[in-house]
Amino acid sequence: MTLWAWIGFHLDLTQSCRATHLMNKECSVKFLLTAVSVLLLATSSLAADPSQTEEGFVSLFDGKTLAGWKVGDNAELFQVRDGTVVMDCPATNHRPAHLFYVGDVNRHDFKNFDLKVDVMTFPGANSGIYFHTKFQEAGWPNFGIECQIDNSHSDWRRTGSLWGISNISWGPETPSAKNKEPVIILPKPPVTDNVWYTQEVIYLSGRVVVKLDGKTMLEYQLPEADAEHTLPTKRTWLPRGTFALQGHPPMPNHISKACFKNIRVKVLPD
Repeated sequence: MTLWAWIGFHLDLTQSCRATHLMNKECSVKFLLTAVSVLLLATSSLAADPSQTEEGFVSLFDGKTLAGWKVGDNAELFQVRDGTVVMDCPATNHRPAHLFYVGDVNRHDFKNFDLKVDVMTFPGANSGIYFHTKFQEAGWPNFGIECQIDNSHSDWRRTGSLWGISNISWGPETPSAKNKEPVIILPKPPVTDNVWYTQEVIYLSGRVVVKLDGKTMLEYQLPEADAEHTLPTKRTWLPRGTFALQGHPPMPNHISKACFKNIRVKVLPD
């Protein structure tokens, strides 16, 4: 039964009791039990979907299906299990896959936004969240920027990096002596494998802010943000676009697995 159905039942019960003058002990007990049930249901519902309590945010994932999302080649990497999107790439699979948002929210066409995703990685996982991208059937996305998800993969560009553009690292892997990409070295990991955390990307008129569990990790000003152009990663920047979750092939003798839930966005003014 939905929350509103419970509330309707509660109101009907109260009216019935008043109409028949049965506001006795039995009716009061029913009233109390119903009120408690409504409160518990409301609390559970709000806890399960932060978009209901975060003003302006809208959910992009229904927690049950991949409705509103589309993946091309290697689609078996993405499944819905226990209310989460699971990216699970076995050691024998060496092709990438990407799950693109193609749903109704803002017609899957975003310029300025605040995107929050709850993420949990497994050891060795490599994934990412693309923004200002567009659907393609196979291969690595040719458009947009990837906000990295990597807490223990061999790639030194760790979670929160704008991959290949502005990076975060905390070891044990380190950039090579020939590295020319900007990188912030952290003394300890802000997030770890096997623990849920919130990854947030805020984009506003060329300014990108990345937060992990509410803490700002990096800020980056994108040049020529209102014009299509080639990024340092050789991908093409689009002034607006959709989101995608990355399915990355694993390291040798590993799997690459990450889970996503509570995918929500707030559209910001252009």
